[in-house]
Amino acid sequence: MKTLNKSATGKAHGKIILIGEHAVVYGEPAIAFPFKAAPVKVKINKTETLTMIASSYYSGPLNEAPDVLANIKLLLETIGHDLDQPVENLSITITSCIPAERGMGSSAAVANAFVRALFNYFNTPLDKERLLYYVDISEKIAHGNPSGIDARVTGSEFPVFYKKGSTFEALSIHLSGYLIAADTGVKGRTGEAVADVARCVEERPEQTMETIRTIGQLTLQAKDALAHNALEHLGRLLTQAHSMLQKLTVSDDTLDHLVETAIQSGALGAKLTGGGRGGCMIALAQSEQKAKIIADKLLEQGAVNTWIHALGEDNNE
Repeated sequence: MKTLNKSATGKAHGKIILIGEHAVVYGEPAIAFPFKAAPVKVKINKTETLTMIASSYYSGPLNEAPDVLANIKLLLETIGHDLDQPVENLSITITSCIPAERGMGSSAAVANAFVRALFNYFNTPLDKERLLYYVDISEKIAHGNPSGIDARVTGSEFPVFYKKGSTFEALSIHLSGYLIAADTGVKGRTGEAVADVARCVEERPEQTMETIRTIGQLTLQAKDALAHNALEHLGRLLTQAHSMLQKLTVSDDTLDHLVETAIQSGALGAKLTGGGRGGCMIALAQSEQKAKIIADKLLEQGAVNTWIHALGEDNNE
């Protein structure tokens, strides 16, 4: 395939739910972190052929792409129409370090990077609100009724504090620690987990809502710990949150094993992240050296991949 000189790129990154998952559905707060250790890049080139796409899901003509890339097709058509620009004869390359269906914001990160790449390609300014508008369009195709957390955090430099029905609050932090994420290698079963929590609320309302409220209280304490660089306290809060998520039945043996492995290996705290029943877990470490030791131990004990993210620092590119 012959490519011409014109090209542009767009970048984004993964996201991690630090604390508050599942409880956020019931009106409690959650905190999500941008996870720059898992970057996404989209490159667009001008070509003389049909519009082509290359990605981990599919490579070939975009008009023959499977439904999993329907959001990209719609974004291309919508943005081309809105900007009155031709969207034929493009070569689109998506390079992502985010595993799909692990609760790390893969679809939103790709959409963020793709929208940025398109606007750069057409040499058109793009403000935050317009970016979110297009990413939300993409996320509705990917997830039906998204909370908006993924769209914001995968394109943000700052953690986000969020409560259902409220505004998103950007948190400016300066932590000295390191966050390790580990992939179980199993796709998360978020829908199943959410349904089971709803069943627990229905069958054991008093006990389940007490657990949910406890997660909310731990999240508020975590927000305060972030503001005061109380790393050890934050670690304890994460471990307590995992215990609450176990009570909600959204963890599994693999996640529990990796959480315990991280703690025994020197982590300040650890928990599952995202929907649970597979997906990823996170652990907090005081130093990069300790983070590497924990990451190695997690791989030894069954994790298929790990990432290390320096909190509050700009060295994860």
